[in-house]
Amino acid sequence: MEPLLDSDKIKTTDKLYQQIHQINVEYYEFWKENTLWHWDFYFSIILAVTPWMIWFFFRKKGSEGRLLLVGSFVAFITSWLDFLGVILGIWHYSGKVIPTIPSYIPWDFCLLPVLTMFFIQFKPAIHPFLKAIIYGAFISFIGEPVMERIGLYTPGNWKNYYSFPIYIVIFFISFKISKINTFKTI
Repeated sequence: MEPLLDSDKIKTTDKLYQQIHQINVEYYEFWKENTLWHWDFYFSIILAVTPWMIWFFFRKKGSEGRLLLVGSFVAFITSWLDFLGVILGIWHYSGKVIPTIPSYIPWDFCLLPVLTMFFIQFKPAIHPFLKAIIYGAFISFIGEPVMERIGLYTPGNWKNYYSFPIYIVIFFISFKISKINTFKTI
């Protein structure tokens, strides 16, 4: 069966994917020699496991489903944005737990989702706008610089203040998701 796409386009695409594959193989070899079983690898494991252990003990009992929905949203959005940033060469990570996508598991799937869930459940009477500003400021002006100082995050042309409004929007959407009351039993 003849493909619908032009054969030259298919050949060019194949060539580009082969180059991507070769770079991934080279990065894997680098990761295996320079990250796996080194301090940054173990530190990243700690950053991946500790937030979830803390959340397990201090979560609001009875709201786990709602909070996990929020955490899943945050993990999805941040990993997608992180992927774009890495692919576009805006930033990159060292000390990765695994040398593949997602960009940095402890940040996208652990630290940010758990922090968001805690911000939502802690002091629920505080206005969400104030919480969003504190959340965005904490991540942008404390979290990212600490990760950069340690050497796990290299921002390239990215500035911390670019992240600030993005995190505010992520928090607002997360807050709205946490208020959804339309769940029906299956």
